[in-house]
Amino acid sequence: MSILIDKNIRVIVQGMTGKEGMFHTEQMINYGTNIVGGVTPGKGGKNFMKIPIFNTVEDAVNKTGGFVSVIFVPFNYSFDAIVESIFSNINIIVCITEGIPVSDMIKIKYYLNNKKTILIGPNCPGIISPEKSKVGIMPNSIFKKKGNVGIISRSGTLTYEAADQIMKMGHSISTAIGVGGDSIIGTDIKYILKLFLQDSETDCIVIIGEIGGQQEIDAIKWMINEKIIIKKPIVGFIAGKTAPQGKIMGHAGAIIRKKIETAQVKMKILKKLGVHIVYSPDEIGITVNNIIKNNIKK
Repeated sequence: MSILIDKNIRVIVQGMTGKEGMFHTEQMINYGTNIVGGVTPGKGGKNFMKIPIFNTVEDAVNKTGGFVSVIFVPFNYSFDAIVESIFSNINIIVCITEGIPVSDMIKIKYYLNNKKTILIGPNCPGIISPEKSKVGIMPNSIFKKKGNVGIISRSGTLTYEAADQIMKMGHSISTAIGVGGDSIIGTDIKYILKLFLQDSETDCIVIIGEIGGQQEIDAIKWMINEKIIIKKPIVGFIAGKTAPQGKIMGHAGAIIRKKIETAQVKMKILKKLGVHIVYSPDEIGITVNNIIKNNIKK
């Protein structure tokens, strides 16, 4: 079992005819993703790799039955692209685009209220479930076979690094999700953690966080407040130990405003809450391996 996506999902690509859209559509198809349509206003009726292009998301949904959308639209058009998908009743939206203004995201969060639509991102690498499907830009070469380790990450690059280490230690990934690096995102770590806790094929969870905000802490505190027994070990890493306060580091959301948002304080709190903390990204794979081996011995 995987979370959010599987081999049966029907995906439409918003911005398919742009440079990034065309490249990553081909990569997703090569991975086995069922791409059923693309959306580019003014280019409806054309085809790319035998996939029909539509002028609107509504047309694409009505003609193809697509219920997942991945967005490769430039940031100045992304607000309209996301809202169009929300009101076309898309189940899952994955927005790869970075640079979407905070004011736009505040409005988008409002539109998501009372809707069943799940928004992953923006400014994220997407979702991948090995041997099933990929919606986004994660490299096909790393995620070759399904496994039992789930990854939730605010960083695209560190997602790939962690997955590669885990693979080299003889394990693999159930699902990897990049939630996005912006200060306001559609779906947070807590929501994804809940899905992994319910997933029968995920035995170990890796959370890759960053400085800024309290998502990582809030997710683990939610488990404790709900009196959820941590049966699945959680490995945590927080990037940005050397980042100065008040300076954005890499992502728009990676900016320290309070002491609790620093890497050092986050890791200290998470460790007290029962998370297996690693202090260097180089330690993720070996830590996961040791935990899985120890659980098998028990």
